Amino acid sequence: MTELVQLNFSEKYQIRLKQSQDKLYIFCFIRKKWLVYTPEEWVRQHVIRYLIDDLGYSISAIALEVPVPITGMRKRADIVVYQNAKPYIMVECKAPKVVINQTTFDQIARYNIVLGSQFLMVTNGINHFYCMMDFEQKRYNFLKQLPKK
Repeated sequence: MTELVQLNFSEKYQIRLKQSQDKLYIFCFIRKKWLVYTPEEWVRQHVIRYLIDDLGYSISAIALEVPVPITGMRKRADIVVYQNAKPYIMVECKAPKVVINQTTFDQIARYNIVLGSQFLMVTNGINHFYCMMDFEQKRYNFLKQLPKK
């Protein structure tokens, strides 16, 4: 069985896993279906629980793999939380072994030029970075956490 990396999230989260025919599956709480386990999906499911259980956002406000058209390419934002029908929080999830660096922030910043989320989160499940956009100055300011609902 795949070794699960302990992430920097609450241990109370109920992340469902199952083994079937030598493959590990993880249940997506938003899509309501089993997906083949990947380290990035492991992180994504923890972030979903964090947004719902700790910050109070509703399941209906959260969308996954939101299309982001960038210069003719079809990219996807991992998680977008909507408020008043507008992107409010965008989250970029990486596998635990992926180092969060400037390239990661450049990626989410490019996506946010299109989406216009007020808050950003970048995480590999171990290190979490939270930002609030300053659209006038065209930069992001780091925060200690995301706002609660």
